Amino acid sequence: MVGGKGSTGRSNFAQRFGLDSAERKAACAEVVKQIESAGLDTIRLSFADQHGILRGKSLVASEAAPAMTNGCSMTSSLLLKDTSHKTVFPVWQKGAGLGLSALQGASDFIMLPDPATFRILPWAANTGWMLCDIYFADGAPVPFSTRKLLQDACKELADRGRQLVIGLEVEFHVFHIEDAKRANGDAGSMGLPGAAPEVSLLTRGFQYLTEVLSDEVEPVADMLRQVCEDLHLPVRSMEVEFGPSQLEFTFAPVDAMEAADNMILFRSAVKQACRRKGLLATFMCRPKVEGVFSSGWHMHQSLVDTNTGANLFTPQDNDEVLSQTGRYFTGGLLAHAAASTLFACPTVNAYKRFQPFALAPDRICWARDNKGAMIRAIAGAGDPASRIEQRIGEPGANPYLYIMS
Repeated sequence: MVGGKGSTGRSNFAQRFGLDSAERKAACAEVVKQIESAGLDTIRLSFADQHGILRGKSLVASEAAPAMTNGCSMTSSLLLKDTSHKTVFPVWQKGAGLGLSALQGASDFIMLPDPATFRILPWAANTGWMLCDIYFADGAPVPFSTRKLLQDACKELADRGRQLVIGLEVEFHVFHIEDAKRANGDAGSMGLPGAAPEVSLLTRGFQYLTEVLSDEVEPVADMLRQVCEDLHLPVRSMEVEFGPSQLEFTFAPVDAMEAADNMILFRSAVKQACRRKGLLATFMCRPKVEGVFSSGWHMHQSLVDTNTGANLFTPQDNDEVLSQTGRYFTGGLLAHAAASTLFACPTVNAYKRFQPFALAPDRICWARDNKGAMIRAIAGAGDPASRIEQRIGEPGANPYLYIMS
């Protein structure tokens, strides 16, 4: 439904509810210039749902400017789905089963684009993309917005003069599609996924980081590297992992909020770019394919003093594994490990990865440079790269919740 002339949302939504600023207006104007100069035809607007799945709409390019002012309407039942994409809360009841009148009747909520996230998609012709924050029609933030939750947590940290810095190591699988399973009977039904495609291996595996196997996978790895660089994602390395058809990409450390946004975009980009090449990319921890190994998401973390730029995890002498701040930080993660696992490993599939005497943790512990521990400390006196590595996560986790936890 049109919410105003030239709008897919609600007229002057950002201004009416105090969501605009001089800085944001300038950023929006710059995005419009980039859209026009690049000759884009389509702009995708997306938000990350509670599961870390991107959902959204595609607009013609001329609608981008109005959408940055007025927002873009979306059906609120999208906030009430499980990972099978089935609506699991009673939207036709009062409060939609959650005591929130803004959700009942599948009423609209508003996506408001964040101009800082604007990208031109390298695999889709003349197409731009922006990540959005989400609000109810009265301007209130949607309480289920996990991006907003991390934004609030980062602001609280910044108010204390601290910044969380995150480096990503992400494992995933890429397969050749042999049969996409597009027959009429393969579609599945509501809440019941359709038939899985038949796939074959990209590599046979079990030759961890060998140059020969790296060369075999190079055409795909390099295509994905180029995609990352075109999207301004800070990719550092492209590695062939231990298991068949398994890769790992690593990324330079950045601010926690930027890292979460990067992870959301990276996963979606890899899946889409691969699919257009007849490949299936999956971030499922352990796909149901014979012989494959589990994938993990290792998250490197450090804390920076925003006044001095000092890494607060760097120990003073080599007898310390971490600084006192680093040890306290690690102690908090250990104390809340059982509860936070819900956010680091939100699917049943993730728990197939945890085995004793493996490169995935099966108990709550930490250690100095030990890849079998839940938390691996990598630090040294005077080393500005001192950090911890949280090794428990699955690559399909919602990055906003995983990082915040």
